[in-house]
Amino acid sequence: MRAQIIDTWRRATVQASSATELAVDDAFVDRLVPWMRRFSAYFDSRVRGLENVPQGPVLLVGNHSGGVLTPDTSAVFVAWREQRPEPLSILGLDAAFTVPGLGSLMRKIGAVPASHAGAEHALSQGASVIVYPGGAEEVFRPYRDRHRVDFRGRSGFVRLALRNQIPVVPVVGHGGHETLFILGRGERISRWVGLDALRVNVFPIVIQAPWGLSTGGMPMIPLPARITVQVESPMDWSHLGPEAADDPGIVRRCADEIEARMQGTLDTLVAEDPHPLRDRLIELATPWRA
Repeated sequence: MRAQIIDTWRRATVQASSATELAVDDAFVDRLVPWMRRFSAYFDSRVRGLENVPQGPVLLVGNHSGGVLTPDTSAVFVAWREQRPEPLSILGLDAAFTVPGLGSLMRKIGAVPASHAGAEHALSQGASVIVYPGGAEEVFRPYRDRHRVDFRGRSGFVRLALRNQIPVVPVVGHGGHETLFILGRGERISRWVGLDALRVNVFPIVIQAPWGLSTGGMPMIPLPARITVQVESPMDWSHLGPEAADDPGIVRRCADEIEARMQGTLDTLVAEDPHPLRDRLIELATPWRA
């Protein structure tokens, strides 16, 4: 039975990932953004540096935190919608597009399954694209690694940028990984369940409200940690030429360069706000001190 369910889901995922068209529903997004703005306000979210982004399309490369809710992504989406003229397409996990309701919502806000074909189609339509190379393994990294940028060795985004000769903009978030407490990725459990067939390599074990000890896929009430997102100045690799996308050495060096730069930015954000949950709770409990 388990194998049948996984195989059915896998086939649905393959079908969903082949649909690369950008299907933004502007009227829907206009209705959704005020709710997303309230969601971001719950975390006192701050997005800084969007003025660093050149005229699009560009490839934004981010870290992300906070489990399935990824409040840093919501904050970036709202700020982008308010300050930028071109749409923003989010590269999302393939399997998420097969979840009833969630898949259609993701399509409406401009998300596409994470693939080169989907990203290139969005770029060809004049959209900028944001990718999170760390994927599910990063967004469900253990709490002890909350101050770490971890792309898990992935570098496909570099090939995408080089082939399309577009600027790469680092987007670094801090605070989201204190909205819940992730004990472990549960990679062995994922393999036992068969989720690796869906390119989902985690079955996270977390402590979250209101369930306590539970798995990361359950609905949750996030803790109101302060979210800060820093958008850095672009990295221009155009001088390397599109043919550099086929050179593994160049691709690896570029991936290591941006990951190191983003880690430096995250270290700075941590130094600025070392306790985003504790201090935010104190602010909420003592509003007269704000």
